[in-house]
Amino acid sequence: MPAPGCRAAAVRAWALALTGIPSVTGSRDEADFAGRLAALLRASPALAAAEIWTLPVPGGRFPRACVAALLRGDGRETMILTGHYDTVHTEDYGPLRPLALDPEALAPALLASLAGATDAASLAARADLASGAFLPGRGLLDMKAGLAAAIAVMEEAAATPGRRGNLLLLAVPDEEANSAGARAAAPALAEIAAARGLDLVGAVNLDSIGDPGDGSAGRRIALGSVGKLLPFALVVGRPAHAADAYAGLGACALAGAIAAAMEWAPELAETTGGDPTPGVTLLGMRDTKAGYDVTMPASVWMFWNVICHRRRPEEVLAGVETILRRAVEETLASLASRRPHAARGSPPEGFAVLRYGDLVAELASRDPEAGAAIAARAGELAAGTLDLPEQCRRIAELAWSLSARPGPAVVLGFASLPYLPCALGADPAARRLEAAARATAADVSRRHGVAIGTRPFFPGISDMSYLGEADADAVPEIARNTPCWGHAIAWREGSAIGGVPIVNAGPWGRDYHTSLERVDAGYAFAIVPELLEGLIRRVLG
Repeated sequence: MPAPGCRAAAVRAWALALTGIPSVTGSRDEADFAGRLAALLRASPALAAAEIWTLPVPGGRFPRACVAALLRGDGRETMILTGHYDTVHTEDYGPLRPLALDPEALAPALLASLAGATDAASLAARADLASGAFLPGRGLLDMKAGLAAAIAVMEEAAATPGRRGNLLLLAVPDEEANSAGARAAAPALAEIAAARGLDLVGAVNLDSIGDPGDGSAGRRIALGSVGKLLPFALVVGRPAHAADAYAGLGACALAGAIAAAMEWAPELAETTGGDPTPGVTLLGMRDTKAGYDVTMPASVWMFWNVICHRRRPEEVLAGVETILRRAVEETLASLASRRPHAARGSPPEGFAVLRYGDLVAELASRDPEAGAAIAARAGELAAGTLDLPEQCRRIAELAWSLSARPGPAVVLGFASLPYLPCALGADPAARRLEAAARATAADVSRRHGVAIGTRPFFPGISDMSYLGEADADAVPEIARNTPCWGHAIAWREGSAIGGVPIVNAGPWGRDYHTSLERVDAGYAFAIVPELLEGLIRRVLG
């Protein structure tokens, strides 16, 4: 086994090399990265015995691929080491953009640029960089330093005689957008295992954790990953001319009440092991008018970010429905109290709430051609460049118009790809991985004299949702109520979830996705590979 300093130097070298290769999500560079990474792995003398190949990833403007590298030892048991190689853009670096992928040159330049800064974020970054403990660079923290640790540990393992078990590196694209890489890799895992005689007993994701404090919250092995859902509401009013406002009902008024009631709704919050989910928040809201006129908008589209630990999709929709029913009922009662007795027309006596899937089923039972029209529209939109929520909006509006139902009403569903919460199961492999995580964290913490622990969930959405032990039985309810499902969202039924026990043990740092992105270099280059080695040793023997 090499000295710790040699291992850290190897991780640093790989981290700088990978960061120097551009790979912005959705770009030609991201598509080219797979081939460049595969070439680097093949050029490593330590990995001469490894089998290295790429897996195509469907979709996207450019042909992307996952990179796989299998290092064999004794037996069938195999650990997966995985992470994403795509990054967010570099425009936010401004004049320093030419240095964004060169951490060693960026560090002094960024420090100099912060000399006159007075805001809290810049002051913290200046202190970190001046200490020499942190290294900046686009993608270094999120998450090429994690991939570098995996590669260096594999190189080290290749030189260990009589090693038990196998290591499978899996580097994927598109995590920053729609996890197309992990979604392509998940169904391929069973095929890889069968073709190569492997038993996939565990996996380690190497994504980063952000920590604005002393690092104690970032120095954690996460035993699962949060899930993310984007529930939507298409709020339908009763449009009328503005000069005859009492004869109608403003969809915007109803939507505003729903927005206020949903923001940070405690009914949808969860706390596990002292870690709370972020508050529910509205991500988009717009009326559906094409331009100005003096008629009330017929409907308003809105969708929310909901982070889950264990709550299932149907529970999320039921919770949203309960909140919005209460908000609409209170708003209708308030409006009724303001209405003049002499006003023309009659106020609405109630409103309907229905799921998108129920609306489409109702249409199909009444008019078989309606389903074909909706599918045709979904197919057209999938071939374009609109994001998933906007596609869902347009499809839901078409379904509502075909229903010929009157308002007021609310149609509920999901507006995007789901990230399912992921936690270790009760099977022996999962229990072994959890025990290994707890023992490794305690052992490395004791050796280095720094607090390293575990946490129930990785706090950000991650590819773990597709590679790990997520609840595949939750998918049908999501599929039924997601307008673009089966068109813009392709899903291999029965195999789209990898089902491998997985934990996250990556670096920590601050301000990822900003020009101040920086990694705790000592932890990333020296301690993360030690955590990874300990996990592998305890799981594979």
